[in-house]
Amino acid sequence: MKVLMFGWEFPPNISGGLGTACYGLTKGLAKFSDVDVTFVVPKVFGGEDQSSMKLIGAADVPVTNRKVQLTEFDRSLEYVEVSSALVPYVDPEDYYRQTNFTVAGANSLVETDDQGKIKFTGKYGPDLLSEIDRYAVVARAIARDTEFDVIHAHDWLAYPAGIAAKEVSGKPLVIHVHATDFDRSGGSANPSVYAIEKQGMDAADKIITVSNLTRQVVIDKYGIDAEKIVTVYNAVEPYLHDESQPVTKGFDDKVVTFLGRITMQKGPEYFVEAAACVLKRMQNVRFVMAGSGDMMHRMIRRTAQLKISDKFHFTGFLKGDDVYRMLRISDVYIMPSVSEPFGISPLEAMQARVPVIISRQSGVAEILSNAIKVNFWDVDAMADAIHGILKHQTLSKMLARQGKKESYSLKWEGSAHRVKQVYQAAINMHQSN
Repeated sequence: MKVLMFGWEFPPNISGGLGTACYGLTKGLAKFSDVDVTFVVPKVFGGEDQSSMKLIGAADVPVTNRKVQLTEFDRSLEYVEVSSALVPYVDPEDYYRQTNFTVAGANSLVETDDQGKIKFTGKYGPDLLSEIDRYAVVARAIARDTEFDVIHAHDWLAYPAGIAAKEVSGKPLVIHVHATDFDRSGGSANPSVYAIEKQGMDAADKIITVSNLTRQVVIDKYGIDAEKIVTVYNAVEPYLHDESQPVTKGFDDKVVTFLGRITMQKGPEYFVEAAACVLKRMQNVRFVMAGSGDMMHRMIRRTAQLKISDKFHFTGFLKGDDVYRMLRISDVYIMPSVSEPFGISPLEAMQARVPVIISRQSGVAEILSNAIKVNFWDVDAMADAIHGILKHQTLSKMLARQGKKESYSLKWEGSAHRVKQVYQAAINMHQSN
């Protein structure tokens, strides 16, 4: 079974859980000798682990002289190939080879370099919608030149690419919903993003969601038939670090850690308010907000208003070994997300033997037994849970021991096996039609 997979990020060049999940899934699929994955990202930065699949950067694929005709999107875009900045004495019909096709985004010019390639940043910048459009152009070229049985597109950024590949190849499309814009926005979806998500879901032969929570959102908010959707829970990569090495904090205080994007979806304000409640009951504790996001400065100001700044630390975005070191010095990890489709970071904390508190509004809460669960808005319950773990060593040690054991049972190979079954169902369904 050959899989053409489209994503937006891949370790070590990641911004969060999406890249981590894509990496884990491809490694899990590599365990099966009859599965071969070609993974496409907008840009290959170097340093990516390609042992489990073939990695292609869309920026490295020439598209000049290819016909472009996409019809599955919502607005017309004039696609113009420009082989170089100046080509004098060329007939206009040769210089501008134009085809109208529909994409989600504003009208834009797709310009190629002298090798016929399109430039990508591969990031989440102000030109994101245009890059998504251009990614779909390259996806069509890749699909035409690649042999595969099924298409797998991760999250809304890659849905247009998946649709384009399906259109040119006629092969079945599986989309993977890691989150919806209702999660990211706190309940008020961006109309442009919603439109792309809805188009991807409508075009897909099968839809994978990372939790039943997300599955219900797809049914209720996007009007998708429940029979089309399969829940496949995420997993976690085993730690390869030497845990026998001692970790020193340099101080005696306990450490409570929030690790994630500092955005509305992640509930950072509830973490800050809970911290203030805890500090009224005990002083030998510090709180760490590890991450970055649009609410960071607001959270800094709030800690100042609450007069707890001396007990609060903002680290900025962490990745790789820095995440591991942060977890190793933590006494409690908390994920107070308002809407979390899954949430891999609690599993990483559990692997590091850190007691975990998670919101009931998270997908991972559906499968974890050895984590304390609270409602994201219940600051008092959150503070009680933090205080209880810090004060009672028996509880802390039990959660650390059982949590680690549970996290190691959640393997990507198991998730990959279920994804492979979804592939086969999509292929069978497609062949029977």
